[in-house]
Amino acid sequence: MINNLTKVALRYRALFLDINREDINKKSEATVPVIAFVARLKEIGFCVSEELLHALNAVSANRLADITKCINEVKGVDLNWAPLVKEWNVPTGETIVDHLITLFANILGEKAGFKGTTLPCGHLIPEGTFPLERYNGCPFCGTPFQTADFVYKGQGSKLKELRLFTMDDMRKTFLSLLSSATPLDATQKDSLEQLLQVFPLPEQINISMKETTMLVIKLLTEQGKAEEAAPLLKTPTDILRYLWYEKTGYVQIIEPKSLVAHAKLLFKHMCEPLEEGDDAAEGMKKKLKLKYDRKTCRRVALWLNAIPMTAQQAAENMNSKRGMWVRMIHALRLGEYSRKKGFQHLAEILDVFYKQTYTTWQGQVDKVRAENDTDKLLFLLKQRPGLFARCLFATMLRVGCDKTLAAFNEIVDQLPTRLLLSLGNAADMYFDPKQVRLARPVTGVIKQIEPNKLLTLYTDDECKAMAEAVNNLYKSSMNRHFAAQKTEAKTIFIDPSLYDIPVSVGDRSTTIQDTSCALMGTHFPIEGDAVRLFLHWGKGLHKQHLDMDLSARITLPNNEIHECAYYELTCVGAKHSGDIRSIPEMVGTAEYIELSLPELEKAQAQYVVFTCNAYSKGALSPNLMVGWMNSAYPMKISEKKGVAYDPSCVQHIVRISEGNLSKGLVFGVLDVPKREIIWLEMPFTSQTLKGADQESIEALLQRLKNKLSVGELLDMKAKAQGLTPVNTPEEADEAYTYEWALNPAEITKLLSGN
Repeated sequence: MINNLTKVALRYRALFLDINREDINKKSEATVPVIAFVARLKEIGFCVSEELLHALNAVSANRLADITKCINEVKGVDLNWAPLVKEWNVPTGETIVDHLITLFANILGEKAGFKGTTLPCGHLIPEGTFPLERYNGCPFCGTPFQTADFVYKGQGSKLKELRLFTMDDMRKTFLSLLSSATPLDATQKDSLEQLLQVFPLPEQINISMKETTMLVIKLLTEQGKAEEAAPLLKTPTDILRYLWYEKTGYVQIIEPKSLVAHAKLLFKHMCEPLEEGDDAAEGMKKKLKLKYDRKTCRRVALWLNAIPMTAQQAAENMNSKRGMWVRMIHALRLGEYSRKKGFQHLAEILDVFYKQTYTTWQGQVDKVRAENDTDKLLFLLKQRPGLFARCLFATMLRVGCDKTLAAFNEIVDQLPTRLLLSLGNAADMYFDPKQVRLARPVTGVIKQIEPNKLLTLYTDDECKAMAEAVNNLYKSSMNRHFAAQKTEAKTIFIDPSLYDIPVSVGDRSTTIQDTSCALMGTHFPIEGDAVRLFLHWGKGLHKQHLDMDLSARITLPNNEIHECAYYELTCVGAKHSGDIRSIPEMVGTAEYIELSLPELEKAQAQYVVFTCNAYSKGALSPNLMVGWMNSAYPMKISEKKGVAYDPSCVQHIVRISEGNLSKGLVFGVLDVPKREIIWLEMPFTSQTLKGADQESIEALLQRLKNKLSVGELLDMKAKAQGLTPVNTPEEADEAYTYEWALNPAEITKLLSGN
């Protein structure tokens, strides 16, 4: 349990110590074990705050050793970071010809006159092809033979300060995650799951997000407290969401046909003999077959029977997923339970559902829209503010801007502020007839959406006026939201770095950040002349063929593209460490790409896109780690093993979660002229870098640029509440620092007003 809390605290740049702040002796001198512990932290890129330094004196040497081991595990210090090529910053000179000669040699054998060295993998490497003394494995098949048991330490030029987290801090984090006004990303979700094992569920807690509710229900069900979960399930869709979460592990309802189609796509292979898409689709169909025991059937019947809705309301709620509900009702024997005593409400719901003696709100909307009955349409939309917000832009184009916004303004204050923020962020792109928009379905792969064809009916000035009208409406509503919050503060401090961090609304991250919680769109400045990308996979897996690829796409003037990948190990400003296609036993393996800023600047490169891909069949390997290193000092590369990893130089690192559904991931963009990296997450389904669509990447960057920043949101709060900005956190009544922003759940409090 303690190690889990240590890992959660580390995500907030903190160390968890089970002590009280009141018991800290602020005059004590650091003990010998504490001095040694701080030195170990410095080697991997951390320093400690003054409060934490004093607090460490109250911790035993054994506990300090356990914390060190836990942090080393998170930072990957004990993993195998040996790449395929030794001292890979010096090119090996291998070419496609070397691979072709080796291919023929292994087909024809030594009898055809080929002489060379036979490696442990069985491949014959002919003389005059690959310089074998430069490799840790087979250059032909990418199988490593050597591993490394060390990493470099202490080369980092900038230390990340760790602060103290006590049990009270962990409890506050737990409550903020539970009450988050925005959907939790993969990191927050994982943290909440860890904390749910430690803290009891509060009796009076408002869980506003349905997806968060699923995690709580799962815990209660596992603890045999399913009856306590009933009040959390307010609609039949909530029940279906939980059942599907139990079945698939995804908190969103992904329909079976989507999962089957996606499984087929994931196992599609560019090499036809390796194609397993049809088998994967059949396997997914079998996996999704429904079979429940009597205990589960009764539990769900009780939940549905207790739904606080009329039968007509419940049936309408079930209608959008009617096909899934028909399967569930049969598998859960709900018809049988509806005939039992005490299940009268369940019987009524099923009767209305099967006889379809109900009307749907969406059906009424579609009918009046087809009849062009504007007044009736707006009347219906006002009945459901959330759905009105989701179709606001299209309704403005169809009905008219002024009339639609006048109706919307009547119900705008009933909407959650996160939804208003989404409207403000999206308006400029939606009303631009030349701008491609992006949608990210629950399967994770970003799709392009063409501009609404109705935009062609309006002039550019009219489109801009509509976008401006939406922004004005949402800003005035946000102003009322902040003005309604009571505060005794008079001054406010806003860290300048917060103006480079977009408010995370609508970005469902699927990667886990174990050493930070940066929001997508965060800008990371580059200190030195080199950026080193790294990819590690295979930890805890047996020796097998498992091919993950690290790649970089470099954009030069006139849209000239260079790619640094397994098929081109060196290009302008970039060097690759070699293509590994198999993993060693349990310890994993690594690939690197070194980017030279001076070379890129000389070539007038505009930006570099970072990607990782699963060339193997299936999605990206779970627990795969990817990120980049940066330091003002030169970073070493081992001559003997080629190890180039130093945890103290890591600027950002993410881990692929178990629920990942993508085959490729764009994880960063280096803006060469500005010398900064933009952290983003754009999944795509492709075996190689070539499948990362340039237009989609540019659209995502534009979308992040258009988003309201955390600093701008705080400016709105300061203006609405009459707070005076000050220059330092010490002189402010309310201080918003970069460390505060490391907890995204704290940012959502601004939106919820808690």
